[in-house]
Amino acid sequence: MELTLTRPDDWHLHLRDGNLLAAVAPFSATYYGRAIVMPNLRPPITTTAAAVAYRDSILKVLPSNSEFDPLMTLYLTDTTTPNEIKLARESGVVYAVKLYPAGATTNSQDGVTDLFGKCLPVLQEMAEQNMPLLVHGEVTDPDVDIFDREMLFIETVLRPLLQKLPQLKVVMEHITTADAVKFVETCDEGTVAATVTPQHLVLNRNSLFQGGLQPHNYCLPVLKREIHRQALVSAVTSGSKKYFLGTDSAPHERWKKECSCGCAGIFNSPVALSLYAKVFEEANALDKLEAFTSFNGPDFYGLPRNTSKIKLLKEPWKVPECISFPFGEIVPMFAGQMLDWKTSS
Repeated sequence: MELTLTRPDDWHLHLRDGNLLAAVAPFSATYYGRAIVMPNLRPPITTTAAAVAYRDSILKVLPSNSEFDPLMTLYLTDTTTPNEIKLARESGVVYAVKLYPAGATTNSQDGVTDLFGKCLPVLQEMAEQNMPLLVHGEVTDPDVDIFDREMLFIETVLRPLLQKLPQLKVVMEHITTADAVKFVETCDEGTVAATVTPQHLVLNRNSLFQGGLQPHNYCLPVLKREIHRQALVSAVTSGSKKYFLGTDSAPHERWKKECSCGCAGIFNSPVALSLYAKVFEEANALDKLEAFTSFNGPDFYGLPRNTSKIKLLKEPWKVPECISFPFGEIVPMFAGQMLDWKTSS
């Protein structure tokens, strides 16, 4: 079997910087036309000038014939100004602003501490500029169970925010629960959308512990119960335009995952399209795969769909145990396992 798809885009991607950027960027550039690039570096990308410089760094490590277009984002802080949003829109390279509640995930220590008290003028300007807000949808109160943080974020932050600013475009990044699906379904199409990762579609929280602790399956938001995984699969394979591909591929060197306090993040760029195809095939929904991978994202962002094509072949292949670089190793998702779908660029 062979599928020909309009070239997909990745609407949630971590490319890191330095040696790690040079190592992982070509994987995404091989398969995707564009990617929304996350700004949680050290220091974070909080200004348009920094976003432009980061974009230049990405382009420098790509193959000379690459047409991959990194779409930049700003890291929202308590001190972001409305004028910075205007500069971002005028730049032509910044396409969204990312909300990290302070302490929610990797390099989020500079994130927002008081969204309504300190960021409302910025959010109002974003609505005026039609600049989407991308949310890491978890509360960070240490008294809240980690498996309930997405649900509580929806009720205490996101729903009140949209009541205050109903014209603000929002993408719920990497949704993980049936609660998030239910919320997205209640929102108007074109106003609120969600990205869904391959890991949250094929793994549940048992995958963290089966056969011993599995650090390479640890990500944030953390994997949830099987009922939530099933809800995500039903949502993305339904044909709804509110969901689109966002891998949240988040590479870390092997030693930073396999240690006493391992980092959160799954490097899935080499396998993501194979896994999405697996999910849609098992749901008898391969006819809806192209819309999820290639149409819904650009339509929401108001961008043209890609014109080039990519092929998926029903051909077994083995994922490498690890990928080696001069500075170390990265372990990809499903390392050493066989997958049924192979991507041909």
